[in-house]
This record gives sequence, structure tokens and C-alpha cells, in this order.
Amino acid sequence: MILKRFLPLVLLAACAVFAAEKSTTFKGPVGLQLYSLRDSLKGDVKGSLDKVKAWGITEVETYSLHGMTPEKLKAELESRGMKAISGHWQYEPLSKDLDKVAAEAKGLGCEYVACPWIPHAAAVFTEADARKAIADFNTWGEALSKKGLKFAYHPHGYEFQPFGDGTLFDLMMKETKPEFVHYEMDVFWITHPGQDPVKVLQKYPGRWVMMHLKDLKKGVRTGILTGHAPNEESVALGTGQVDWAGVLREAEKQGIKHFFIEDEAPAVESQVPQTLGFLKGLSL
Repeated sequence: MILKRFLPLVLLAACAVFAAEKSTTFKGPVGLQLYSLRDSLKGDVKGSLDKVKAWGITEVETYSLHGMTPEKLKAELESRGMKAISGHWQYEPLSKDLDKVAAEAKGLGCEYVACPWIPHAAAVFTEADARKAIADFNTWGEALSKKGLKFAYHPHGYEFQPFGDGTLFDLMMKETKPEFVHYEMDVFWITHPGQDPVKVLQKYPGRWVMMHLKDLKKGVRTGILTGHAPNEESVALGTGQVDWAGVLREAEKQGIKHFFIEDEAPAVESQVPQTLGFLKGLSL
């Protein structure tokens, strides 16, 4: 009789223990896209890198050489215990001198060469724009793979223009070669055009290799396909619209290994520590 009375309580306690064991924290590591400190870097590269070191960050993604040789910038990073996992190069230098881009990436010690933007003349990204990029990405990705590098594209939101039964982004995913073209998800630029980052991750497993951790301010309208937003709409993680537990749980499930905070707000230097604190305490 006593056993029957207490059995539900025992089962409840066991379930609670099991749930606690299932709950995990975000493993990271958490890096930084150095563009976050673009204003600071213009005047003081070494001091800016010292700030990154003070935040305890060891992985970075570059966007510029800041007037240095790749080897010199690599040395500055290494002297602070940091490594450039990836770098961003714009479409034009990738088109005009891929060998130079590859040499810079190798000099920095990067694993990935990432393109963050597809130029398009009209306000609306078109099928022709997408198809040109698809051809270029496949060509660049294959050429870079022969040099021991991996190519990745960073969508910016405008790719979600409707096309056929889906979007131009779906077309890009379908026609870029998985062995040569990888993708870097910027969570802000998936949320801003009205997409669900978790669903986009699930739709294209194995294609996403890196992630930008960037939150969208609460109350900001989504469904905008311009690829542009005021810098003030980039807020510290946990204060915006994104369900970070859900996103990072799925990202880790898919094996994404490189996560870079990218904070474009004027208050970046106060927001990055806030973001790091949020990630440290986040249960997935």
C-alpha cells in the first residue's frame, strides 16, 4: 500500500533527474567576426585585438588585413592565443584574382574562404543574379579545394525571393555542389527576411559549416528581403527575437563547429560581454 502511494513520486523524481541530465550547456567555442570591431580596428589594430583576447575569445573570422601582410596579422593573432578559422573576401576580388585570395587565406592560416555578399544591380535579387553566383561559387569552390581551402557563402536575406515552389535560396542550395560550396548561417540574416533558422538548418543538413551569432531586436518587422538593416537592430544575444536554445541545439546536432559573434551595433563593446555571459548560462 505504501509502495503504491510513493511510486508516482519516485517516478516523478526519476524523470526530473533524467531531464536534468539531458539538459546541456552550449559547448561552442565562441569566436568573433572581427568586423564587429571595425571602428576600433581602423585606428588601433593591436589594441582592438587585445580587447578580443580580454574577452577570452580564441577563434576569429577576418574581413580585412588592416594594412598588414597575412603572415603579420596571423602573428598578431597567435601572440594573443587566437586563430583565424575563416576570412571574408568580397565578390570582386574573388572574381578577379582567386589565386591572391587563396594566398592571403593560406597566409592567415584560414580553413575557410567566405563570401558575404552577391552584388546585384537591381533593388531585387534576381534569378540571373542567383545563377551567376551558382556558377561562380562552384568554380571558386573547386579551385580553392585544390589549394587545401574550403569555400563558404554567407546569405544576407535577399536570396529568399520567391522562385518556383520555393525561393532563390533553394535554387542556390540545389545547384551549388555540396563538395565545393559550404554555407555560413548568419542567424540575424535568416530571421530578418522572415525565415525560421531551425527549419532552414533542418532543410539543408550538412551544408552549414559555420554560424554568425547575431540577434534581431524585438519588435523589428521581419519579411524584409533587402539584405539591409540599421546597425542598432543588432542586439546582445538573449535580448532579441531569436530562440537561441533551439537554434544552437540544432546547430550542434548538425555538427557545426565554428560559431562567431557578429555584433554590428554602436554598443558592441558592451554587448559582446553580455552575449558571452548569456551563452555561458544557456541550457540547450
